[in-house]
Amino acid sequence: MSDIISAEAQDSRQSLADLGSMKDAEGNVPASIANSNNPPPPIREQEIDAHGRAYATGKRKNAIARVWLKPGTGKIIVNGKDQTVYFARPTLRLVINQPFDVAERRDQYDVMCTVVGGGLSGQAGAVKHGISVALTRYEPTLRTVVKQAGFLTRDPRVVERKKYGKAKARRSFQFSKR
Repeated sequence: MSDIISAEAQDSRQSLADLGSMKDAEGNVPASIANSNNPPPPIREQEIDAHGRAYATGKRKNAIARVWLKPGTGKIIVNGKDQTVYFARPTLRLVINQPFDVAERRDQYDVMCTVVGGGLSGQAGAVKHGISVALTRYEPTLRTVVKQAGFLTRDPRVVERKKYGKAKARRSFQFSKR
């Protein structure tokens, strides 16, 4: 009986040794384990149209931006105008360039976009959102960097509608006791 127990113990040690070496019966390492030191392929594929551009839609408040991104010199055109003309305030231009700064791709891509709806602040946010999504579609490896900065999340806040019997969305008319 002790021979049977020692044989089973020896078999279990041998199977553990086989698992430790991860080799098959012929002594070869399986292909799935041999290639494990290589980095995994990117999760997403590059999405480019026939003209070599990445397209994305960005939204913020009531503004909607359609953005086309392609390699270039860093020129950003909004509704047919240069960004310095369309967004005169430097803070708005800073908002638009944030995705490029985070991804360290400043002056490497040309952007052409059309924006409708909302005000200038909402339009700048929509362009930023569109550039971020288009950048991740052109270079999928940048997705983690841009997502950690929070640029891929669409800001859902919009203006609340005015209700009847109220002066604005929530403000009541002044109460008169007499």
